[in-house]
Amino acid sequence: MKLRVSAVQYHLHTIQSFKEFAKQVEHYIKTAEEFGADFVLFPEFFTTQLMSIGNQQGQPLAIQDLPDFTEQYRSLFINLAKQTKMHIIGGTHVIRKGGRLYNVAHLFYPDGRVAEQPKLHITPTEVKEWNMSPGDGLQVFETDKGTIAMLTCYDIEFPEIVRMAKAKGADVIFSPSCTDDRHGFHRVRYTSHARAIENQVYVVTTGTVGSLPTVDFMRANFGQAAVITPNDIPFPPRGILVEGEINHDMIVTADLDLELLYQVRESGSVTTWRDRRTDLYPDWK
Repeated sequence: MKLRVSAVQYHLHTIQSFKEFAKQVEHYIKTAEEFGADFVLFPEFFTTQLMSIGNQQGQPLAIQDLPDFTEQYRSLFINLAKQTKMHIIGGTHVIRKGGRLYNVAHLFYPDGRVAEQPKLHITPTEVKEWNMSPGDGLQVFETDKGTIAMLTCYDIEFPEIVRMAKAKGADVIFSPSCTDDRHGFHRVRYTSHARAIENQVYVVTTGTVGSLPTVDFMRANFGQAAVITPNDIPFPPRGILVEGEINHDMIVTADLDLELLYQVRESGSVTTWRDRRTDLYPDWK
């Protein structure tokens, strides 16, 4: 089984309307469609660009206003997924449930279905400044191209949750991210490599680039897309199928061969998934 993935280094800049946002999104999706992608990944928090539209008084919107765009956001991506017949991971979008804010990754299927995975680990800034709440469960998602999971940014820094995703059958981890400096970027990037090695899975990650000068905590972005593999003979030595140019507005695309994962799990130079010492430490089997 092979699948082609595209990851968007989404360029954040001030806009005046939802229509502008929709045009930018459509540009990236049509580009991925031209590349023949089966999946396209957008970054975490890329819909904060909508906050730059501002209100009637010319003031920027607050994070509490972002869920007001949810219906338009979902409609936009549902229609694009159906039109292009691609699976679209619409980055993350902030939604409101039961009076609480959640940072939620959305999977838009080609047939119009929508699946959601809330971010499970919330950073101190998300808690203190935006009053975000964590999700309370992990799902994996079946597609006609294989089983995937969506683990957002900080989530990938926790080995236990990726173990759970692999144990539930995920072969590809999509990790939308948003980091504002090199430190945060490299935390996500290095741990993505670790998770790929530990679990013998693919990790597809990307981040926001550009800036939103009027939106608090989105003024700086440091991002790069990458498609990451285990480090074994069938794969590139550095475990990178493709990566973007740091902080550039662009898309990267690569082909994932799931059969190679199954081969290295069975007879690779190392067999990290099979060799877990569950007699010594608790683990998902």
